[in-house]
Amino acid sequence: MTHYISLLSEKMPSWTWNLLVILFALLMGILIKAIAVPLVKKQSSSYTKYSVIRSVIRHFSKIFSFFIPLLVFNALLPFTRFNTATHLVVSKITEILFVGCFAILIIRIIRVFEDYLYHRFDISKENNLRERKIRTQIVFIRKLLVSIIILVALAIVLLSFDNMRKIGAGLLTGVGIGGIIIGFAAQKSLGNLLAGFQIAFTQPIRMDDVLVVEGEWGRVEEINLTYVVVAIWDKRRLVLPINYFIEKPFQNWTRTTAEILGTVFLYTDFAVPIDKLRDKLTSLLQANSLWDGQVNVLHVTDLREHTMEIRCLMSCRNSGQAFELRAHVREEMIKYISTNYPESLSRTRVSLSTNDGNSPLVNDHTV
Repeated sequence: MTHYISLLSEKMPSWTWNLLVILFALLMGILIKAIAVPLVKKQSSSYTKYSVIRSVIRHFSKIFSFFIPLLVFNALLPFTRFNTATHLVVSKITEILFVGCFAILIIRIIRVFEDYLYHRFDISKENNLRERKIRTQIVFIRKLLVSIIILVALAIVLLSFDNMRKIGAGLLTGVGIGGIIIGFAAQKSLGNLLAGFQIAFTQPIRMDDVLVVEGEWGRVEEINLTYVVVAIWDKRRLVLPINYFIEKPFQNWTRTTAEILGTVFLYTDFAVPIDKLRDKLTSLLQANSLWDGQVNVLHVTDLREHTMEIRCLMSCRNSGQAFELRAHVREEMIKYISTNYPESLSRTRVSLSTNDGNSPLVNDHTV
């Protein structure tokens, strides 16, 4: 077979043969992908929610479109008819591309494993504290491994050049002073990286945690090596350095559990019947699926000069449901009071008296 290919290559011009080799490598890659991918997809079609095969297709489809032609071209490289200088350049480029492809393949393998862990520890369920702990560590470790793989691949590529090896040997003599200078220059970045390690394993915050930070309510959307992205409720994004969560105080509403107490404050006249309001709150909560059935309390929490403060306390499974339930209770309680006890809305009383001081006049003004 090798002898036949050599004879065939000698029957045509060098540039034509080299072009045919490149085209053959490309066609082989397209053909293998066109045959393999549909077969694998058909095999994985029976899985409804998660499939390792589907994950492999999603992550490896694009890189295989490049890797397979490169593999075929590398196998046929000894049969090409480049001149010596061109052959050296092509060989070096092929070597560098192989290093890049293998680095990407390793990263894709990590992503496939990450997909499996995401399926194994699903955060879509209601009580997901353990899953969010593990997912936070998965994300950080994956990003750290990807960074290491990229650095190693770049080092391999650079060290494949003789000139770079000589430069590296020369730099070793000044590595002590250079290390000190780089240490001072990168002090902030290294601090953020170490803070990232601390957050990944001590976990003051986790993926999908609900935070109040810098006066904003939001969920942890990304935890990167040096910064954290918080998705604010109005679709803005708050980006903070990761050491912020080590050095400064913030509120974490889902640190141990997603359950939360919601409060609604009402300001009414002193004459409002408290027992009737308490019964109404109970009926509202029992009729609403957002209430988790645990806490249902109505108290008079303050008496002010003109109004009485009433606090409705209720429990919910998470902060999102608490917001919706509070809004519903607030609207319905005000509607109930204004319909059944309109005289019990907040009022301002003014007492007037005649000149002789014996006949006071009282005027009530509803606020």
